[in-house]
Amino acid sequence: MSTVSEKRKKQYRQLGLTIAYYRKMNGMTQLQLAESINVSRTHLSNIEAPNMPTSVSLELLFDIADVLEIPIAKLFEFRE
Repeated sequence: MSTVSEKRKKQYRQLGLTIAYYRKMNGMTQLQLAESINVSRTHLSNIEAPNMPTSVSLELLFDIADVLEIPIAKLFEFRE
């Protein structure tokens, strides 16, 4: 197994931070979003955590975008 590249780790971090940003903009807690997308709060916390790059399926990303009522492309507009 190859390790996750630094570039990919950075992208996972940015994705997690972007999800957290839109979740907060919608006034949702991690628990509320997690329940809406049928994952544990711990899993969502791991996805959002900048120090813990966690992969996420496209299916889950579509669900997150739907719940947050944003186009999925917004999740990939990383702020530098």
